[in-house]
Amino acid sequence: MGSFRAGTILAGFAGLTLPLMPVQSALVRFAPRLARQLPHWYHRRVCRLVGVRLEIEGAVARDKPVLLIANHTSWLDIPVLSAVAPVSFVAKKEVGTWPGVSALARLQRTVFVDRERRSAVGETTSEIIDRLAAGDSIVLFAEGTSSDGNRVLPFRTSLFAAAKPSAATKPADPASNADVAGILSRAVVQTVSVTYTRLHGVPLGRADRPLVGWYGDMDLPPHAWALLKAGPLDARIVVGPPVPLDDFADRKALARHSEQEVRTNVVRALRGLAADAPITPTRPVAAPTLVRRRNTGSNRAGRMV
Repeated sequence: MGSFRAGTILAGFAGLTLPLMPVQSALVRFAPRLARQLPHWYHRRVCRLVGVRLEIEGAVARDKPVLLIANHTSWLDIPVLSAVAPVSFVAKKEVGTWPGVSALARLQRTVFVDRERRSAVGETTSEIIDRLAAGDSIVLFAEGTSSDGNRVLPFRTSLFAAAKPSAATKPADPASNADVAGILSRAVVQTVSVTYTRLHGVPLGRADRPLVGWYGDMDLPPHAWALLKAGPLDARIVVGPPVPLDDFADRKALARHSEQEVRTNVVRALRGLAADAPITPTRPVAAPTLVRRRNTGSNRAGRMV
């Protein structure tokens, strides 16, 4: 039955996705506002098709530019977060070369980051600022990798450079700097924690949660096939309150705030606690041994950022 379920889902996914790809391509070129909305509609149906039940607390601000800071567990995070609100993602440039995945990423207007070239930070900063100015909601996976779902890894402050630029990465033109300051003064930051809590309605334990997690040297096709065979999932998504980006002195302050809030909400979800339950989460000193750097081949699992 598991293989029949997975095969049926893949057939439904192809039937939903392939006809919409040329539609989204046209919207990206000629109707940017609609190009933000279609992926949101599409991913809600993908989640329903896969059998992911969403429990959403909070909401993404819709009247201002939003930078969303999220934890990262699985490839499944992409449809789950996209089902919460119309969003685009920040991803490492290698994602743009993966067969199949690259096309879908570009159609969702992903911002690609070249982490090997420090000079590319300024280009990425400009693109993110332009997207925020256009009213986009941008998702940043701040751990810089994905985990097994049992923890939140330390956030990498370097990944916040494009969102909270230093003087070295701002435009040299004073007029451009004024424009940047105006855009960022209207932008807000919201955290988003994603936790996969149940399989077939039964709580996932610590040993079971890596079934969902896509990390280390895992290959994508066998992991996706096993997950689709497994059955319906419950995902708990907590969206934090909006905080003005200008409230943070620098990228380190932004990273500290975001990491603390995401980790607190993930720990509450893992323990089955209420959203306002008082807890004191512990920050890991380093990534656990299970979480390793991924191979860069297109058939290997890879960090989104």
